[in-house]
Amino acid sequence: DPLTWLSRLVNILHLKKVRRQMSEPVKLFTVCALRSVNLPNRIVISPMCQYSAHDGYLDAWHKIHLGRLVMGGAGLVFTEATAVQKSGRITHGCPGLWEDGQIAAHAEITSFARTHGVVSAIQLAHAGRKAGMQRPWYGNSFLTDEDHARGDYPWTPLGPSSVPVDDGWPVPHEMTIRDIQDLKDDFVAAAKRAERAGYDVAEIHGAHGYLIHSFLSPLSNQRKDAYGGSLKNRMRLALELTEAVRSVWPDNSPLFFRVSAVDGPSDGWQLEDTVILAKALKALGVDVIDCSSGGISGSATAGNSGRRKPGFQVPFAAEIRGAVDIITMTVGLITHAKQAEAILQDNQADLIAIGREALANPNWPWHARQALNSKCQYHQWPQQSGWWLERRQQNSDFYVEGS
Repeated sequence: DPLTWLSRLVNILHLKKVRRQMSEPVKLFTVCALRSVNLPNRIVISPMCQYSAHDGYLDAWHKIHLGRLVMGGAGLVFTEATAVQKSGRITHGCPGLWEDGQIAAHAEITSFARTHGVVSAIQLAHAGRKAGMQRPWYGNSFLTDEDHARGDYPWTPLGPSSVPVDDGWPVPHEMTIRDIQDLKDDFVAAAKRAERAGYDVAEIHGAHGYLIHSFLSPLSNQRKDAYGGSLKNRMRLALELTEAVRSVWPDNSPLFFRVSAVDGPSDGWQLEDTVILAKALKALGVDVIDCSSGGISGSATAGNSGRRKPGFQVPFAAEIRGAVDIITMTVGLITHAKQAEAILQDNQADLIAIGREALANPNWPWHARQALNSKCQYHQWPQQSGWWLERRQQNSDFYVEGS
């Protein structure tokens, strides 16, 4: 019967396809080599502000918060945006590395990560026009009398021009050439402190409407000098800062740069601008472009009221990866293991950054490994918990469904 034989042939071909797919390695859990640093897998815990530092110093909250993320199985864990100047903090609760005394707490975190085979990263930042704003649970906007009553007083923010973030926001001080030089010096000093603290990876925060991004965007940069006007001039600060940091950051250690790939408005920063910037950053020794978006005139995070689709920023990473031939990291509503694996298999990005999902489930990377390998592997977990969980699995009918 021809139909029977055709059916058998289809089944054989399908079986061969399934077997081939099963034999392909799970890319999410392959090593990613960055200079002399080998990430044990391609899951990155994105920098997530906790707004809980005191005068720029990390405390027990950060050690426990980052510690549980380190134990969760990711290959790379970021400490949140860390200000290079005291006036560069997003809020009064944001950490810094503007003085040597702040190194010790960071060193405790990197030391703990190293004992668990996890690579540590820090995001160096300056909030620019958004500096000195409310902690998000108090409003996520500029400081008000209620914040002053809590002891959170404003300071004059810095910007490329005297253009506020939005109506009601403080007018920033237009940075002078001396201010710009001081900023570069402080980024360099903070990078040196980050190395002393034991970080393996550094990232320059050039996104979300903060200082570097505000120089890049024509919506916020109205300067008439060498740092404003043309695309080349608006990119100047980002490139000079990167060159300065790269010159002091160890040659064998990777340097990331976070971009807002687009502003959103048609007259703002565009994806084609990001491609040009990424090519210049690559030439200066940047190893990874961390692809985010938005934030030039509002929040670029969960505080934004706009609804987004899963993986909404993946196309930015894919475009930059293809156009620049550089490693890219993508982020943004990536919540399922198969979703993350598909992004890698489709060559849309090289690293998967998990943010808020890791707050909901700090063990997301371990669960992703179980989901993609179709079996629990508790012996790979930290032994303090894995030893017990493995025996529970062996000695009961208990079943864990992966993420």
